Amino acid sequence: MKGDNPSGADNQQERPGFEQWVVGFVDGEGCFSVPIFRNHTYRLGWQAQPAFAVVQGARSVHVLHELRAFFGCGYVFINRRHDNHREHLYRYDVRSPRDLLGRIIPFFEANPLRTAKVDDFMKFATIVRMKECGLHRAAESMIQIARIVETMNHRKPSRFLESSEAIRQPALLDGRAEDMVLASWRHEGL
Repeated sequence: MKGDNPSGADNQQERPGFEQWVVGFVDGEGCFSVPIFRNHTYRLGWQAQPAFAVVQGARSVHVLHELRAFFGCGYVFINRRHDNHREHLYRYDVRSPRDLLGRIIPFFEANPLRTAKVDDFMKFATIVRMKECGLHRAAESMIQIARIVETMNHRKPSRFLESSEAIRQPALLDGRAEDMVLASWRHEGL
């Protein structure tokens, strides 16, 4: 089945060089992120949700549909923000762990990114694999994930790391356990 092809090889054979266009396009316009947010249905009360995304204006939405067809997964939807643009923005988004592990990560491992974004991708792949092993269910591993996320995409400090759930857990830093102590004013509004 065409949809079971992890790297879009059918499309690659039909369009020589297209995979390098994908690499270049994602290098410029893509994002590998792992938002961490409150979710009270999770044992720790927090969820890490890895996502691969590419955003384009309405005039170029066709390339997002090409990416979706190439990878055989994900969704293209309107991102109802204009920001400094005069048109609607659209987002190609892949969040399914199966698709991230079976399609997106293998493609970019076989076709490496060429900009500094490769560092974010490597961290992203590590987190996705940690989640696949169930490590995100342990507080220590969730702290490790949050620390990795803080080094990606010029992120602000993680609200999870500032939360009382994380503060009560020992953090593993440089192979030794340390207690996390953060100012109480940071916990307001959580």
